[in-house]
Amino acid sequence: MIVGRVREVWRYPVKSMAGERVESSGVGARGLYGDRCWALRDEEVGEIRGAKISPALMLCAARYRERPAEDGAPPSADITLPDGALTATDAPDVNERLSELLGRRVTLWPLRPASDRAHYRRAMPAARLVGFLSRSRSFRRLALGAMRVAGRDRELREDFGREPGEPLPDLSALPAEIFEFTSPPGTYFDAFPIHLLTTASLDALARINPDSAWDARRFRPNFLVETAGGVEGLVESGWAGRSLRVGGLTLKCEMPTPRCGMTIQAQAGLRKDPRVLRTIVNKAGQNLGMYANVTAPGLVSAGDEVELL
Repeated sequence: MIVGRVREVWRYPVKSMAGERVESSGVGARGLYGDRCWALRDEEVGEIRGAKISPALMLCAARYRERPAEDGAPPSADITLPDGALTATDAPDVNERLSELLGRRVTLWPLRPASDRAHYRRAMPAARLVGFLSRSRSFRRLALGAMRVAGRDRELREDFGREPGEPLPDLSALPAEIFEFTSPPGTYFDAFPIHLLTTASLDALARINPDSAWDARRFRPNFLVETAGGVEGLVESGWAGRSLRVGGLTLKCEMPTPRCGMTIQAQAGLRKDPRVLRTIVNKAGQNLGMYANVTAPGLVSAGDEVELL
């Protein structure tokens, strides 16, 4: 079943910064070539962190100088700061300038091998033990429930931007690794290498809340799918477990994307708007978009058909 076509293809050279729209990209097991190949490490805390802690990152933008390849070191990227000043991933003073912007000591890192577990490990106490226990989805579900009952879910509520009385998303379906690590080792993704979003979902939420700007940039998809005529509503939320063919690529849809406080933050041309997240939490079951894994790599271009298999 053809559900639409690819309207936009996006990659994000630096985690949490605005990305770059491209006409086409190769896609491998780790997602679009060059996607999230750089990230900031908070040296005061001792772990990789993004805009959930430092939302000013979303006012920065990054663009590669050269087309990235599937393997090898990521190319250098130019960075535009919120005031329009320029720096780059290879600039000698980039760490100092980003630290000044964020008000905390940070360092910029390219992807490290998955074997460098310490680089990706969370700074929380007993991270290794939590990681071991979290291999069981039943444990993850029970642990998250116990945190809520005991009132120990404050940090999660802050990360996800939930107000008193609003539910937290069910995180038990996320990869077990992210309970020990800030991302699956060898990547800087929050959970999965591909995130896609449909225009049908954006249109549905715009009808519910027409006063907010339902711009795809708020949600940082890799593929914005322009849905075919007659396809309406939060369509991708029902694709979990299904496969998609996107151009020359095949994906397995894993789970709807739980939304966090990043969706409300200001970006270039978009003001801060808490109503965006309130609408998603209360009218869309807390989710918008779909996370996916790559089952067959390939090339994806704007205009490619998207087929639900």
